[in-house]
Amino acid sequence: MIVDAHHHFWDPTRRAYPWMGDELAAIRRPFGPDDLRPELVDNGVDKSILVQTISSVDETREFLEIAAATDFIGGVVGWVDLASPDVDQEIASLVSDLLVGIRHQVQDEPDPSWLLREDVQHGIAAVGEAGLVYDLLVRTRELPAALETVRRHRDVSFVIDHVAKPRIASSSFDRNWERGLAPFSDEPNVTCKLSGLVTEADWKSWTPEQLEPYVKRVVGWFGPTRCMFGSDWPVCLLAATYSQVMDALQQIVGLDDAIFGETASRVYGLA
Repeated sequence: MIVDAHHHFWDPTRRAYPWMGDELAAIRRPFGPDDLRPELVDNGVDKSILVQTISSVDETREFLEIAAATDFIGGVVGWVDLASPDVDQEIASLVSDLLVGIRHQVQDEPDPSWLLREDVQHGIAAVGEAGLVYDLLVRTRELPAALETVRRHRDVSFVIDHVAKPRIASSSFDRNWERGLAPFSDEPNVTCKLSGLVTEADWKSWTPEQLEPYVKRVVGWFGPTRCMFGSDWPVCLLAATYSQVMDALQQIVGLDDAIFGETASRVYGLA
């Protein structure tokens, strides 16, 4: 079973997306299951994970409804207010076989140590107690706090989205990212999504060869059984088609069974 462990849906005609600035005008339109289905069919993808896009429990509820009505969605990574004193009840109100994880856009928080706030730490513990995965959306700046969080919650399963967004478009290899991410490989409760890389490279001129050093570093640190493919569709459309994203990763790692399905199925508990 081939699994896309990371994609989104959205509709700017119905909701505001604070992160969707002018530079993202090309994808500022509705995207839903009917748009993604042909891409999955063309690329032989069997299941997918739908991931939150804004800080909204209402969006999470809607995603769970969409997932229940869409055969290819195997799970939803939703959002709750981790800092809320009622986070346990909020998670409980979302209980569904299709809710597999929780995510917050930590990269957008002004405080690089936001994850280490006492209330947030309580929220992450609640995610683990509910049997859910916590997806870490962080950049290099937030990696120290993320590493401390992972070590404080060894019974929680963490997934690092987009391999923590290295600066691939930079003229030199991102050594700060390398130093920040490598220690996570020693933590057995952490896996990593090989996703979002084409939009961290130059959107107009990226090549698989530019992505390869980063992908090979991550696979070398974590091993294929702790890495998973994610398209980051439709964000990826800024730089590449769905097929180009998938083909680029296959060119680097081959059609590895763990990376392209088994890891995501195990971590997110897909049937």
